[in-house]
Amino acid sequence: MRVPFVAANWKMNKTVHEALAYVEELREKVSDFNEVEIVIAPPFTALHAVASSLADTRIGVSGQDLHWKPKGAFTGEISANMLKEAGAKYVIIGHSERRHLFDESNESVKSKIQAASDVELISILCVGETLAEREAKQTFEILNKQLTEGLTGLHTLKSDRLIVAYEPIWAIGTGYNATPEQAQAAHAYIRSHLAKILGEVYAENCRIIYGGSVKPTNVDKLCVQVDVDGSLVGGSSLEANSFAEIVARSHSATV
Repeated sequence: MRVPFVAANWKMNKTVHEALAYVEELREKVSDFNEVEIVIAPPFTALHAVASSLADTRIGVSGQDLHWKPKGAFTGEISANMLKEAGAKYVIIGHSERRHLFDESNESVKSKIQAASDVELISILCVGETLAEREAKQTFEILNKQLTEGLTGLHTLKSDRLIVAYEPIWAIGTGYNATPEQAQAAHAYIRSHLAKILGEVYAENCRIIYGGSVKPTNVDKLCVQVDVDGSLVGGSSLEANSFAEIVARSHSATV
């Protein structure tokens, strides 16, 4: 059985002081939910402090991005080893904001996944279509391209080092979200395509999570879909109460 996975992506929010206050509050609220894997992705400046604060808990820590090179003249970047040393176990790769605001390609995404795997970080690979692409009925075509170009050739990538996040771009920060049926259809397609790229056993074990305006009011119907294994939460993760409720509702769906 795939363990549900719920991650908070804080994006460019929270100082170190604010981050520590948040995790202190959160750890008390989610301490009983042992059937859900919980991860926090703070900004780089707060990563080490958050990881240290959560060291004695089951809550993991993720980087929000990384560079594919281990070191070098890349001003403003951070390497996989730096993330790991700071306390990260996971890293978000290919988030739609990175793809569309910073022109990240499927090729660079693939290089980043390899870099993460090389130091045993778990990649949270983000894929998804724009509103125009969905309206043109190109959702599966876009997912096919992102997965094929981002994963083909990474045959040494273990199934426990990859999580795929389906995040329809039209639902990120807009207040809109995919219906449970739309999410399930996309997740089922992703799983079937992973089977073609990496094998059926790999695909069956790989967790596929949904991201896109996830809130306490909609997570119940999303997380009970057969191929939806959790959520990548943005805005609703910035308040500990809200994120804890999402975790609680995800936990209830598993018991």
